Amino acid sequence: MRVVVAPDKFKGSLTAVEAAEAIGAGVRDAVPGAEVTLCPVADGGEGTLDVLLAAGGKRVDLRVRGPLDEQVDAWYVVLDGTAYVESARACGIEYVDPSSTTALAAHTYGVGELVGHALDGGARRIVLTVGGTASTDGGSGMLQALGARVLDARGEPVGLGGGALGAVASVDLTAVRRRLGDASVRVATDVTNPLLGPDGAAAVFGPQKGATPADVTRLDDGLRLWASALTRAGTIAVADLPGAGAGGGVAAGAMAALDARAESGFELVVELTGVGDALPGAGLVITGEGSLDAQSLSGKAPAGIAVRAREHGVPVLAIAGRVALDRARLAEAGIAGSRALVDHAPSVEHARREAYPLLRAQSAELVREWLAGS
Repeated sequence: MRVVVAPDKFKGSLTAVEAAEAIGAGVRDAVPGAEVTLCPVADGGEGTLDVLLAAGGKRVDLRVRGPLDEQVDAWYVVLDGTAYVESARACGIEYVDPSSTTALAAHTYGVGELVGHALDGGARRIVLTVGGTASTDGGSGMLQALGARVLDARGEPVGLGGGALGAVASVDLTAVRRRLGDASVRVATDVTNPLLGPDGAAAVFGPQKGATPADVTRLDDGLRLWASALTRAGTIAVADLPGAGAGGGVAAGAMAALDARAESGFELVVELTGVGDALPGAGLVITGEGSLDAQSLSGKAPAGIAVRAREHGVPVLAIAGRVALDRARLAEAGIAGSRALVDHAPSVEHARREAYPLLRAQSAELVREWLAGS
């Protein structure tokens, strides 16, 4: 039997690569003669770079400004001439203790430093993966790092952070255009939120970053001014574009000033991992992630893997830290069986701490259970 193992990360416990190794070991425990193909995947959010490294990418390290101006160690990956920049590496939520202050002050300047370094290094194709950021600045910090002049009504520079956007009156993108040259940019995201309004960057993601209701209103108003200034600078109107609100609006800044196209992060990444080549003729696919829930069915890796597997008539099993979907919902998504680590651990903390051995053991049990019933 040939088994394709294609999980996403188990957030807070295992990278997608580590999860694939644990599941693969469990498959071999259950079926010693199985041929196991490891294809860790990602959806364009946190953890994407780890998957790209496993696919043969080259890591490029540098120090950049973090979301609150402190220097942080960041990196991006170059694979087949394309530079993959993960916004969270420069301004991830893990760099702050979320509060009202950080929600207004956090910025994406370091993301622009990563993009600029890749451009200066000769990259003509950039993929910017967004998600997991501490910022809600519409990508203004990123563009300032690339040379944009963001000015108030008096022609003075506006500070960094989403809280400063309320003073924006104009933006000059001349230097950004010059630095970008003929390079192309794509934005990988797993959300379709617009920049503004009740479904926008501030309203949906701001509270997770420490924003109070008053902060959300302030941030949304600032993003509205920012979007208007970008349009007056000659960019496309991004406020209502699907996905523009991703990463605190960093997607909007890229779509407007870098002519980026927003695409499914999963679709961009999955082919690089070899899943497409591994599925034909496989006898089973095992996918998974930290939490298998309703969001998993909307652009996340497990649902995407199930769709791909269905095209080849390959059954799919899923294993996760927790499973919040009943059998009927899973079956609708093309998943024939599942298992949750928390159901086989004395506590959630234990499941996180012992994720690797638990994942290995429960993967073996899941496969045995499936074989017994097939």
